[in-house]
This record gives sequence, structure tokens and C-alpha cells, in this order.
Amino acid sequence: ALEDAGGWPNRATADAFGAYARIVGERLGDRVTHWITHNEPLAVSLAGHFSGEHAPGRKDPAAALQTVHHLLLSHGYAVHELRQAASGPIEVGITLDQHYVQPATESDEDRDAARRFDGMLNRIFLDPLFRQAYPADMAPILEPYFPYDQIPAEDLEMIATPIDFLGVNYYTRTVVAHDPDTPILQGKWTQPAGNDYSQMWEIYPDGLYKVLTRVWEDYQPGPIYITENGIPVPEGHDADGRVRDYRRVDYLHQHIAQVHRALEAGVPMRGYFVWSLLDNFEWALGYDMRFGIIHVDFDSLERTIKESGHWYAEVIRNHGLTAPRPLRV
Repeated sequence: ALEDAGGWPNRATADAFGAYARIVGERLGDRVTHWITHNEPLAVSLAGHFSGEHAPGRKDPAAALQTVHHLLLSHGYAVHELRQAASGPIEVGITLDQHYVQPATESDEDRDAARRFDGMLNRIFLDPLFRQAYPADMAPILEPYFPYDQIPAEDLEMIATPIDFLGVNYYTRTVVAHDPDTPILQGKWTQPAGNDYSQMWEIYPDGLYKVLTRVWEDYQPGPIYITENGIPVPEGHDADGRVRDYRRVDYLHQHIAQVHRALEAGVPMRGYFVWSLLDNFEWALGYDMRFGIIHVDFDSLERTIKESGHWYAEVIRNHGLTAPRPLRV
């Protein structure tokens, strides 16, 4: 019904989300102590309304930027409503998928394209949340679709309501090359040759450290959790019934090491969560991509703990990376 009335580009949807947060907080606030208002607002706003890759499948820059603003505004509403509704102490935050953006070359054109991508993928969310303003350098590009100077000051104040933690999702880096034929951003995401790749993205563990230190140094968000990190691996049962997803073990080992590296550099890391516990439905890709550390037979629903699941259990038991890393495969 909300989508039929205009969806997230409609400001009323932000109001409805605040009311929803209040109802959920009243029901569960006596038990749930940690709350995430939104997970990956970029997916709903830009992938859903700009590129059209995800629901509702629109390709409308103005609608995408309105959705960015209303998602962030609804986050601020939800923080207030959850804190008022909860009967005990709670912590409230938001999760952003963060991209380590690099230019494909050191040319001025590629560097400018990378800056624009960083503005659209990262700073368009971080700046309002922690600086109470949208990124000024993006205004010349975005103002035709999203008039910065018409945003009410009270909106920005609500969006920047202090939170208790920031969730960060990380999978890969974004290498950008100038492309004058690409509308608005005039750049494209490239895949450097010769590097290691999963079914979906380049594998680039160092980018996680770069993302965490950048967010901490530039925005000081407080405690940080890695709320998603993982890799799709094509896999099945071997003759003895085991699922040997050693490539996933290697990926997780490398990335958890980068979290520890960030912690040693002074970033206040508070937790790490693998994506995902189970093989599940992966957005527009359906059941083709398996991210789980537990294998799910989608016909019988039988579940099998993969080698990554057994390995990660040891990491949890040891509270760190004392479990051995396998050979690269």
C-alpha cells in the first residue's frame, strides 16, 4: 500500500516507518537490546530507484535521491521512537554497505570519477548522519535532481541524531574509470585483470581495513560492527557428504585479519558477523549464489555444516584467529 502511494520517494513513507518503529519497539523493547534501523539504504535507494537492479526496479535519479533522504529521515525518526518505546536500556544504529573506492589510473579524469562514486556510494549517507549535511562537492551534479538548498534544517538535525554504533557491510572494493557516456556520475565500475575474484566481485581484503580506518578517521561514529562480510562459493556435497568450501574459509580468514588490524590501529571494533549463516535468497540473483556457512538443499531443506562453518566455530571458541588458515585454492 505504501508503494502504491508513492513508496520511498514519498515523504509520508518516512513518517510511516517512524510509526512502525514505535510499534515494534513497544512489543520487543523489553527483550531486544541492539537495533539496526536500516540495512544497506544504498540498495533500496540507488539499486532500487537509480539503476533499477532491485525492487521496485525504477531508473529515476530524482526518485533515487528522494529515497536516500527519506530513508535517512526515517532512520532518525526510528532512533527517537525506539528509545522512547523501549522499557530498558538499548543501543540503536544503522548499517551502511561501505565501498573502498579507487581510480582505475592516476589520471585526473579517473580520480574525479572515483570521487563522484565515493560521494554517491559512501558520503551521501555518512555526511548527513555524522556531519548534518550532504556532501557539498556533489551538489553541482545532484542539485538538478535533489535541491540541497531546499532541505529543511530540522530534517538534517533529525538525520544526525546521535547513534550508539555503526554497522558496516563490506564485500569488495570499487575501481572506477572515467566514462563520459555514463549519465550523472560519468564513471564505471571496472574489474582489474589478474586479481582474485568470486562469482560476483573482486576479492580485496585490504579494502576492509581501508574502509574501517577511513570511516573512523573521517567521521568518528563510535563503536563499529562488521554486520556483513562473506563470499559466494559454488559448492556441493563431496562423496563423503562434506561440503569443502575452503575458498570461503580463506576469504573469511583474510578479512577477519583486517578487522583485527583495524582494531590495533585504534578503530573501536565491537563485533564481526559472517554473511551468512544459511544459504538463502540473494536479491535479484535468487538461489544461485550461496553465501552460507551452512549448506541448504533447496529441495529437501536438509542442512549441512560446511567446512567454513566448522572452521568459524573454532574462531568463535577461540575468540580470534587461532584456527589455521588453509592453503589458497
